[in-house]
This record gives sequence, structure tokens and C-alpha cells, in this order.
Amino acid sequence: MDLFTDDRAELPDDTVDFTDDLLDGLHASWEPVRTPVGSFQLLPVRLDRDLPLVHAWMNDPAVAEFWELAGPRHRTADHLRAQLDGDGRSVPCLGVLDGTPMSYWEIYRADLDPLALHYPVLPHDTGLHLLLGAAGDRGRGLGSALLRAVADLVLDRRPACARVVAEPDHRNTPSLAAFLGAGFRYAAEVDLPGKRAALMIRDRVLRDVL
Repeated sequence: MDLFTDDRAELPDDTVDFTDDLLDGLHASWEPVRTPVGSFQLLPVRLDRDLPLVHAWMNDPAVAEFWELAGPRHRTADHLRAQLDGDGRSVPCLGVLDGTPMSYWEIYRADLDPLALHYPVLPHDTGLHLLLGAAGDRGRGLGSALLRAVADLVLDRRPACARVVAEPDHRNTPSLAAFLGAGFRYAAEVDLPGKRAALMIRDRVLRDVL
């Protein structure tokens, strides 16, 4: 059953209006796409609908180790609201696979993010954060398939963007494997506030090679 059928016609009050934002209205017209693992769609987070689910995921020990957002519900709400009430440079979304919400995503302007201070940034670099919510969805290739689909979305809809980037913790071996499987390359290790990260890059010019 598709949990979101009734909500797609209207933009909820507490989501970002993507018609003229820093990410080129990236999600406004993205319909479900076919992937090797099923029909997938990103939907902007809506606090009144999605907070309980995202909060539960953030309190999974395997997620909390790297996201560091475990704790009371207001901590997750504050994290989401900071993006929803911001200028559109970072967009929180649910990933919905075959009608079931199963992942949380943040798509952001890496060139406008503090990350830009730590690597040779290019204008319009676009970053991804991903967590798979259910333990049963991890370790079976879903991450790679969905990361490739979302990176393709960014490259298709943002012609000025030459690279999609990510900065998972360098200790997070499953995450690194998922990015490599999605066509990202391991570019460097960078010291960020709170973690040493692996800089993963998917280049437009290598899109059909990796």
C-alpha cells in the first residue's frame, strides 16, 4: 500500500517550496523511478507525518553511532526543522521504495556547506547523506542501487553540477562499500569537526564508466 498517495497533490505547510531554490527545484518534479530494487521516490519530509519514523531510525544504535542524533524526539525535530526552515541549501527527504518509507536522505549544496572548507570544492557540488532505516534493508545492495538512482537524479536535473559528493565516516565500511558500488570513487580522507571522513565523489564525466 502506498502510504503517500493522498499527500502528493499539495505541498504541506512545513516542507520547502522547491520552485526557485538553491537546488534548482530538484525534487519538485521527480516522479517514482524504476531501479533494480523496485520503484523509488524521494518525498520531502513533513514533520507531522514523518517525525516519529525518522526519530525511531535515529535511535537505532547502528545509525546513532554515525549520525549522533539519538535522544528525545525534539532533537530529531530540531535537526529537521533547521533544514525545513532554512534557505533550501539542504533538503531532508524520505526514500519510499515500492510504497514503503525505508530511508532518510539529505541532499545539500556541498559548495555552500562547511564541508567546502575541507576539500577542493567546485561550484554547485551537491552532497548526499543517507541512512537505511530497517536493519533488514542493510547489507543487501539496496544502498548502492538507491545512491546511484539519486546521484543520477542530481546529475540529470542540475546541469551546472559536475560532481555529487559524500563524506561518510571513514570507519563506516558498509557505507563506503555502498558508495563505491554506486559509482562513487574514494577521493581522500578529510578531517571534519567530529569525525574523519572519506570523501566520496561521483563525477559527471565518469558517470557511464563507474
